[in-house]
Amino acid sequence: MAWPRWVPRFPGDKRGGEAAGAAFWGDLMDSYIRVVAFLSRVAGVAAAFFIGFAVLVICDMVVERYLLNLTTVWQIDVVTYFVVAATFVGSAYVLMTRGHVNVDVLPLHVSPKTRYWLALVTILIGLAFVVLLFSVCTALWYQAWSKNWHSDTVWRAPLWVPYLSMPIGLGLLVLQYVAELLCVVTGRVPPFGIREEETAEDIAAKQALEALGEAQ
Repeated sequence: MAWPRWVPRFPGDKRGGEAAGAAFWGDLMDSYIRVVAFLSRVAGVAAAFFIGFAVLVICDMVVERYLLNLTTVWQIDVVTYFVVAATFVGSAYVLMTRGHVNVDVLPLHVSPKTRYWLALVTILIGLAFVVLLFSVCTALWYQAWSKNWHSDTVWRAPLWVPYLSMPIGLGLLVLQYVAELLCVVTGRVPPFGIREEETAEDIAAKQALEALGEAQ
């Protein structure tokens, strides 16, 4: 497919059969995107295990409290920390797979050129927000570690351990946002995952088929 003229060409961009005389940069981008995708998948698997472990701890808490009539000390803290960790650590995987809640009414009804620039603006805004959040959460984690903060609960857990999920998850999310930006800018993926020739009706039909397939 020939890409629109308004999409800028970058080193390593092979659209239209051109290598732009700099295959090295194209290979470097491909390697970066593959590595980040691998890390995001690993993080997604880890987040799933965190959720599963939290469910097991809840089951243990129910058995100890209501069947054995024992006092639970650490279970509530562990469940809270693991659910929060799953949210942060799994965020890069959610972005990569477009699993987040999104409204694509506007991208579907604008021209391909407007859709391209709209995708760039939204990615840059999201990247700036995540970078800011990453810096704040990293500073918070460092304070918890350097000042030896502990939770106010009976368990007295060292807070730097659960807080570590925030800079790790947000750091991966920053890397994934950069990969998304590179993919859109160099034409590796279409903006918002919508190909130029696709219409709103085509997308609606595809989504209906996917919903029917999942229902079956």
